[in-house]
Amino acid sequence: MSELNSFRSIYTVSQLTGEIKTLLEKNFEHIWVEGEISNFRQPTSGHFYFTLKDASSQVRAVMFRMQNRLLKFEPEDGLQVVCYGRLTVYDPRGEYQIVVDHMEPKGLGALQLAFEKLKEKLSREGLFDPARKRPLPLLPQKIGIVTSPTGAAIRDILQIIDRRFANVHILLYPVRVQGAGAGQEIAQAIDELGRWPDLEVMIVGRGGGSLEDLWAFNEEVVARAISRSPVPVISAVGHEIDFTIADFVADLRAPTPSAAAELVVRNKAELFQNLENRVWRLNQVARTILESWQERLESLVHRLTDPRKRVADQRLRLDDFSFRLATSMQQGLGRRCERLRLKRESLFLLNPGKRVADFSRRLSQVYRGLAVSGRAALRLHRQRVEVIAGRLQTLSPLAVLERGYGIVRVLPSREIIREASRLKPQDRVNVKVRRGEFLAQVEKVAGEEEDPQPSLTLRPKGV
Repeated sequence: MSELNSFRSIYTVSQLTGEIKTLLEKNFEHIWVEGEISNFRQPTSGHFYFTLKDASSQVRAVMFRMQNRLLKFEPEDGLQVVCYGRLTVYDPRGEYQIVVDHMEPKGLGALQLAFEKLKEKLSREGLFDPARKRPLPLLPQKIGIVTSPTGAAIRDILQIIDRRFANVHILLYPVRVQGAGAGQEIAQAIDELGRWPDLEVMIVGRGGGSLEDLWAFNEEVVARAISRSPVPVISAVGHEIDFTIADFVADLRAPTPSAAAELVVRNKAELFQNLENRVWRLNQVARTILESWQERLESLVHRLTDPRKRVADQRLRLDDFSFRLATSMQQGLGRRCERLRLKRESLFLLNPGKRVADFSRRLSQVYRGLAVSGRAALRLHRQRVEVIAGRLQTLSPLAVLERGYGIVRVLPSREIIREASRLKPQDRVNVKVRRGEFLAQVEKVAGEEEDPQPSLTLRPKGV
């Protein structure tokens, strides 16, 4: 064994990586590679880190700041490019990558091309028309959210809504926000939430990611679900720089999920401050008006100095007007202050429970009305059935048999005999009466001028 070990060449991991790096850098020193950019990022160092991919493979790439500052375009996910550089190995991870020295655009990537085509199609149909956009409700009491239940987006939205206006009813419809089938789940969630009673606005979104991660919100099925939603929809997908088809169709685009929460719910403290500002302004306006009238009164008093009697009369009238004006202004101010107080209290008392109770009572009344109408309709149909059954009974051949008549059939054809001339002596016939039937044999057949009843010989059935 010791002799065998003496002939084996054993590499350390670092030595093996170094050998591979040397081979790659020696044999692939100057290469051109074409592919689509994905997972593009630019940290504070200024370097570009991204992945070049095609339909079946991908390779990591890096373009250092000294080289990328010469580019005349902005690289982004989905862009098809041609890169010039060299292959090397990043030792700490043992991964090979391309160090890019030059890059030029070749055209749009497959996903980006699909995005542009769908955007153009929906734009022609008018789904992006600003005239379709609906305003958001001022103080929504019930908000629907379509997103992942485990992502950071839902946590941010709930925290902000709770901080700004805590007594809001939130309906969360959990969905997958990326991967196969995610678009269909999102569209179904929008349709089902749109049918929810009293829902006033809906937020559809997720956190940031690559073009592939956000692709569910670029699918046509999601765009059409947003366009047919009966309530306004806020699109909150990714970061501020991310744009999706859902953003263009939605009634409002929020740059982030957090911004969507701030747009849909107004700050309660700001509302109270606004009310207080309006009360202060109203008091100021009232005081200004009173002071203006007082100045005019004083001016008139000084101007009307002669004759004395007229001055005294005008002074009395002015005092009367001043008192009436002050009283009127106080009353008007009191009414406005009371209205403001009631509105402020209504903000605390606003609760969807009363509306739910009203709808419940209305639903009970409808159920009772349906029960009464159903019983009345059932009685009417039962009477109709009884009348029709009576008519059927009257027209039934069994009723004729009840009156003593019989049905005669010739054997073996069992043809019903309506005229005696159809029979001849020795014919066998079957006679059905009210209860049972029997066999008979014809002995004689008479015409209309003779006895109208043919002579029969009765025999037991089966003879």
